[in-house]
Amino acid sequence: MSVYLHDIPLDKAQAALRSALQDADLWRVLGAENIPLDENALGRVLAEPIWAKISSPHYHASAMDGFAVRANETAGASLTAPLTLEIGPQAEYVDTGDPLPDGFNSVIMIEETEALDADGEITPAIRDPQTIRIRAAVTPWKHVRPLGEDIVATQLVLPAGHILRPVDLGAIAASGHVEIAVSLKPRVAILPTGTELVEIGSELKRGDILEYNSLVLAAQIKSWGGEATRYPITIDDFDLIAERVVEASRGHDLILLNAGSSAGAEDFSAGVVEKLGTLLVHGVAVRPGHPVIIGMVNEKPIIGMPGYPVSAALTGEIFVEPMIARWLGRTPTELATVKAELTRKTTSPGGDDDYIRMAVGRVGERMLAAPLNRGAGVISSLVRADGLAIMPRGTQGAESGETVEIHLYRSRAELERTIFCIGSHDMTLDLLAQYLAERGRRLVSANVGSLGGLVALKRGEAHLAGSHLLDPETGEYNTAYIQKYLPDTPVEQVMLVNREQGLLVQRKNPKNIKDLGDLTRADVAFVNRQRGAGTRVLLDYHLNLLGIASAQILRYNQEEFTHLGVAAAVASGRADCGLGIAAAAQALNLDFLPLYQERYELIIPTIYFHDPLLAPLLEVLHDQDFQIAVEAMPGYNTNLMGKLSRRN
Repeated sequence: MSVYLHDIPLDKAQAALRSALQDADLWRVLGAENIPLDENALGRVLAEPIWAKISSPHYHASAMDGFAVRANETAGASLTAPLTLEIGPQAEYVDTGDPLPDGFNSVIMIEETEALDADGEITPAIRDPQTIRIRAAVTPWKHVRPLGEDIVATQLVLPAGHILRPVDLGAIAASGHVEIAVSLKPRVAILPTGTELVEIGSELKRGDILEYNSLVLAAQIKSWGGEATRYPITIDDFDLIAERVVEASRGHDLILLNAGSSAGAEDFSAGVVEKLGTLLVHGVAVRPGHPVIIGMVNEKPIIGMPGYPVSAALTGEIFVEPMIARWLGRTPTELATVKAELTRKTTSPGGDDDYIRMAVGRVGERMLAAPLNRGAGVISSLVRADGLAIMPRGTQGAESGETVEIHLYRSRAELERTIFCIGSHDMTLDLLAQYLAERGRRLVSANVGSLGGLVALKRGEAHLAGSHLLDPETGEYNTAYIQKYLPDTPVEQVMLVNREQGLLVQRKNPKNIKDLGDLTRADVAFVNRQRGAGTRVLLDYHLNLLGIASAQILRYNQEEFTHLGVAAAVASGRADCGLGIAAAAQALNLDFLPLYQERYELIIPTIYFHDPLLAPLLEVLHDQDFQIAVEAMPGYNTNLMGKLSRRN
């Protein structure tokens, strides 16, 4: 049976790779080398155990500056009945680290003695007195580091397979070694393929795709203890790709062939592997990362990595990291885990192991996990991800509020410093996140619209929400909606900015759009914000005033979740215009037709308003540098920033 894009379960794919490596005698440590014991050994994996050659310390050493004595000769000394000891036969001065003189078994700290001269008077010559007076007895081995206190010769200091840390280098040196045997670094060749790919720094043309998967993969290899070689981009040519694979197989332990792993007209990876060696797997039941290729070429493993960045990175974590761990003789990396409640329902294909990126943080007493963008090409979702929830094959996701296990990319301490902001999108939130990072806080924001933010507060799923909901009856912002959706939750309305909303249009406004009335034209395609977004509420309010029905607007239901999403839709030609903020227009080099001024506020439950977690956030709102940075973006006014608009 053909293996082309025939998905098999993840455990079977892993077993096929392991079996092939065992048959090739590659399921083992690849080899060892001796290296000098210096700072360059940091992060290397020990190929052999470290046995102590010497003891540390290798003599009885004084642990304090003071006088070496015999403990039994100090018996009876007290504040009211001090004893005098003669220098030489009964006491001898020692510095910290000095060998303990023969016959002595304890040290009295210099601060606990009185140096006396020949006449029995106290003398400043504390290092060379005639006698010393003591006012307390000491026990044997007091303030002494006995031989072998730290390390005893012949004991095991570190086992094979241990990843060396800074303190380990000191322990190895203390045990008498000057060089160590470490595992050879696995050599990994990374071959990016694709005619559409261009190098980082290239001037981009329509259809060009920046090639950075090899950069990510090489960094992964290095972090796992391997050594990566990034090959130049190879165009989509079967023979050229095959030639480069053969070349890479001669000097490397593993080949990562990036892209071309699917079944399109120019996806040559599976054919290349089959021609040059053995194709073991083509397609694994895992998301993202389904079109994975596993094979052997010249008795070397080769993995065809999917082209989408997230798929490529996760394929590395799933297949490559355990292989490198085996070759180095260390245990595979195990991420710490935490239990968290899902903030919304997630769905998964029943036949796949689904790796879902999550933002994680504590709100009140609950640890929460918010699913991030699922797109395999959205590498920023991995940057934002605090961890992964793995939905195993046979399940179809999890319900909102269900507890799931998160495999963490970040420490628990970072999660405890996380502020969850859910609600309306505004570009000042990104700037706010930077200023908060400088104050030891992480701001994680999810763009679900103003109404979605209020609902999140009601459910206890956020510390604050960004909102700009206009009440058409009063002309006020947010208050009426807070009273409707949060009637039993005391909150503070904190002013963030006054901002300008208007129509985002392409440069030089080729459709000559002037105002909302032009949205009814048959040649004008609109892009909207999602239901519940404050911008959508603002739009509908003014359309109603003008007597314009939504059905009159072409693509009124074409939705984006952020102002930048609207700007991108206009810049790319998917739409002719959209309602949004001036800063988004500037970001994507669009023209902006100003229409309205509005209030954008942070809605903060009173219980969190006084929480130390949010104290830096409130501090930043009064920071002059932050306000200046906000006003540097077009369409913003910070005159009322940080002021309490209303207490509900």
